[in-house]
Amino acid sequence: MEDTNEALLDKIADIKKSRNAVFLVHNYQLGEVQDIADFVGDSLELSQKAAKTDADVIVFCGVHFMAETASLLCPDKTVLLPNRHAGCPMADMITVKALREKKKEHPGAKVVCYVNTPAAVKAESDICCTSANASEIVDRIPADEEIIFIPDQYLGSHVTAQTGREMILWPGFCPTHLRILPKDVIRLKEEYPEAIVVAHPECRPEIAALADSVISTGGIIRLARETKSKEMIVGTEIGILHRLKKENPEKKFIPVSEQAVCPRMKLITLDTILWSLERMSHQVKVSDRIRFKAKAAVDKMLEE
Repeated sequence: MEDTNEALLDKIADIKKSRNAVFLVHNYQLGEVQDIADFVGDSLELSQKAAKTDADVIVFCGVHFMAETASLLCPDKTVLLPNRHAGCPMADMITVKALREKKKEHPGAKVVCYVNTPAAVKAESDICCTSANASEIVDRIPADEEIIFIPDQYLGSHVTAQTGREMILWPGFCPTHLRILPKDVIRLKEEYPEAIVVAHPECRPEIAALADSVISTGGIIRLARETKSKEMIVGTEIGILHRLKKENPEKKFIPVSEQAVCPRMKLITLDTILWSLERMSHQVKVSDRIRFKAKAAVDKMLEE
C-alpha cells in the first residue's frame, strides 16, 4: 500500500511540474491533500495566493465558490476543481433572484457578501468578506448606511457583537458548524480545565459565548502556534486538526464534535487530483458578464 501511494505521489508531482500547476488547499481538506499543498490556508489567504501566483494552472482543493474566486482574480489562469461535486450548502442558500428581491425591500443598502457564495451573487454585492475580516469590512461602511449581510446569519451575528452594527441578516448557515453543540463544549471544558476554547464564527452564538476566541481557521492556526496553553478545544470542521497537530506536535487538540465534518470538502483526494491534472478537468471559469462585477466586490475586500 505504501509503495502504491508513493507511486501516486510521484505521478502527481511529475504532472504538476509539466502543467506548471500550484496546489492551493483549504484547512478542512483531507490530511493527504494538505500534505502535497504549495499553500494551506483559509478563504482569504487562498484568495490572496491565487491573485499572486505565477503558475499556469491553479488546482483548488476546496469547494466550488473558492475555485470561482480564483477564476475571478486570475482570468488568464486555468482553475481546476478536482471534484465537480465539491460544493457548499451555505452557498446554495442564496440566489441572485432572492437577493435582488431583498435589495428592493431595502433600496440603498450596502450588501456585504461572505465569500461562501456563488460568483453571480457576489456580482450583486458591494463588497465581499471572509470570516477573518468580516468585522473590519463592516467597520469600513459609514454608520448611516444600511447593511444587508449575506448569507451566514451566525457570522453576521458575530460581526454585530464585535462592531455594534445592526444589520439585515440572511437566514443562511453552515450545516457542519451547527453540529457543534454547547453541551459538548461544556463537557470538554470540564474534562480539560486548562484548555483554551476556540470556535469558528459560523458556529451558533451559544458556542461563541463559551469560547475564549471566535476566529477564522487562519486565526486558529496562528493562535495554536502562539499560545502557551498545551491544550486546545477546537470548534470547527475537524479537517483542521491535521494541520494543528502537524505544526504543533507538543500540544493536544480536542475536537468539540467528531460529527463536524463537511462531506463536500472530503470529496477531493489524491486520486481525483491526479485525474483532474491528467484531463485538465473540471475547469471553473466565470463568464466575463459576471466576472467584472463580482471581481469588483472581491477587489474591495482585498484592498489594504
